[in-house]
Amino acid sequence: METLTVDLCVIGAGAGGLTVAAGASQLGAKTVLIEAGEMGGDCLNYGCVPSKALLAAAHAAKAMRDGARFGLANGPAEAVDFRRVHDHVRGVIEAIAPQDSGERFEGLGVRVIRAAARFTGPRELQAGEIRLRARRFVIATGSRPAVPPIPGLDRVPYHTNETIFGLTDLPEHLLVIGGGPIGCELAQAYRRLGARVTILEAANLLPKDDPEPVDLLRRRLRSEGVDLYEQARVTAVENAAGGGIVAHVEQGGDRKAIAGSTLLVAAGRRPTVKGLNLEAAGVAYTERDGIAVDHRLRTTNRRIYAVGDVTGRHRFTHMAAYEAGIVIRNALFRLPAKIDDRAVPWVTFTDPELAHVGLTEAQARTRAGRGGIRVLRWPFAENDRAQAERATDGFVKAVTTPRGRILGATIVGARAGELIHLWALAIGQDLKIGAIANMIAPYPTLGEASKRAAGSFYMPALFSERTRRLVRFLGLFG
Repeated sequence: METLTVDLCVIGAGAGGLTVAAGASQLGAKTVLIEAGEMGGDCLNYGCVPSKALLAAAHAAKAMRDGARFGLANGPAEAVDFRRVHDHVRGVIEAIAPQDSGERFEGLGVRVIRAAARFTGPRELQAGEIRLRARRFVIATGSRPAVPPIPGLDRVPYHTNETIFGLTDLPEHLLVIGGGPIGCELAQAYRRLGARVTILEAANLLPKDDPEPVDLLRRRLRSEGVDLYEQARVTAVENAAGGGIVAHVEQGGDRKAIAGSTLLVAAGRRPTVKGLNLEAAGVAYTERDGIAVDHRLRTTNRRIYAVGDVTGRHRFTHMAAYEAGIVIRNALFRLPAKIDDRAVPWVTFTDPELAHVGLTEAQARTRAGRGGIRVLRWPFAENDRAQAERATDGFVKAVTTPRGRILGATIVGARAGELIHLWALAIGQDLKIGAIANMIAPYPTLGEASKRAAGSFYMPALFSERTRRLVRFLGLFG
């Protein structure tokens, strides 16, 4: 058995692990990267990349059917060739994969080990036939789909995000258990590509988001033909007599059986901790919440760090990459860098997109107490670029203190994921609302909506009777 001694050992080749490994090796640290599954992790192979590629195809299909809005002939629904859609999704993954490949990281000086890792002590582990000791470890094993304890689920065929992108035939009727970001994105995509789709959500659609923009998305999904059941508990699933799946649902005291051809389980995620033998390393964790870390991302074993989904904190690819930078500063440079999660943005890539950063209106009101808050809005319907593109469903909503400190922002509408960048920067840099209100925004752009929302902070004072009296008084002097 080979024995290695290195500076840094990274377990998991997803976004967080790859960023740590690349950075550490290029900074001169002797680095090992261990991955038992696919290089690139969930995001490249089963998550962000394939889902956005599928959504792009779905948006194109919708645009073909909506050509009449722009004076163009509508395209027929049968123009969708789902096998070619599948090939498009695979092609996007294959185009990005070389950036995350073992060969690329070996070229950066990283030793890549393709095996499962298991701790054998506080400072050592085993991966395949290799025993490894390191000065510091980073656990970046990500998360996996959560499978709810629904009676009968173990006896029917179902998909998760790890298998759904392998379909080469369009489902006739897709049943989606879960109305979170994954469920909503894939439901809309498959509906636009021609499938019947039903969402079954135990709570409300996108429960972690501000309900005001979620309601706009809810109306859009229903207008496109998605059958949506909220506050609906799936009590059992079973194989249908003639093929397909039947979901038994309770909603508001009513019981119904909903039949579909294909089942997708999108009911959240769980940290990937199984098999790591974290007890031997002295690392505290739970199966549900993942590995416990402090603000420097150190575990209960101070030589071991954890980043990304495995910590159960913010399950976003961009946060895993951000946390990787925090770990590098701590582990290699011994700097007491801490995470700052005041300005963590997230986006649900439906149409309209829903993006958020900072506090929601409800959270801000709870924290403000007697001090109060200001809520600023600007509708896309009053934005000239949105009018030109017939994309007027949506709005910018910002929450500030009475003195103009920005607490949070939500955008629902076209390209909301791009527009939220400005608000994330403002919150992260402690800018006041005047910084956005006074910026020069190019015309005509959707970004003007953010400037107009920010400018509305000053409207009550600017157009008050007091201001008018001042203008009249100054006019007396010529």
